Amino acid sequence: MIVQEKVWIITLLGVGLVALTFLFVIVQAGKPPISDLAPEKAHAHVLQRWWFLALVVLGVAIAFSTLRPFPIASQQAQSPTAQIVNAIGHQWAWELSRRRVTAGIPVEFDVTGADVNHGFAIYGQDSRILAQTQAMPGYTNRLRYTFTQPGTYHVMCLEYCGLGHHGMMATFEVVADAQRGKP
Repeated sequence: MIVQEKVWIITLLGVGLVALTFLFVIVQAGKPPISDLAPEKAHAHVLQRWWFLALVVLGVAIAFSTLRPFPIASQQAQSPTAQIVNAIGHQWAWELSRRRVTAGIPVEFDVTGADVNHGFAIYGQDSRILAQTQAMPGYTNRLRYTFTQPGTYHVMCLEYCGLGHHGMMATFEVVADAQRGKP
């Protein structure tokens, strides 16, 4: 397990603990102490606490099972995909190792910065952001995306990196997969 995954789990547990604390305080606010209740009401009150605890455990289990898959691709190793694009952000241009990829096959963009931080964003043909990550000097972020439509896609910088930031663009082409007969 890499450090990012450990931090992800610790963060989930910490947020859950804080949420439970708030819920407990809210539920307990305004209730009389158990010692002031009649025996049958005290038993019901204890039963309520157990139900509350059971629901909290169920909620944590559901949250953990649905959030468990780490949403960021592993940054330690390259993917087994054959389509790897090395992207280096320079002031004020993108250097892409390849300008043509195949639709329907996952593409891994290994993104880094040569000088300052840059925001690596892939824009679709409708000018919407499809995927993004940071390009940081001395670190490689791995961004995986599967293009479904052939066409020309653009890479633009999302983080102000100096006077030439507005012109920091690159294009690449996504071609149809002739072997599969798919776009």
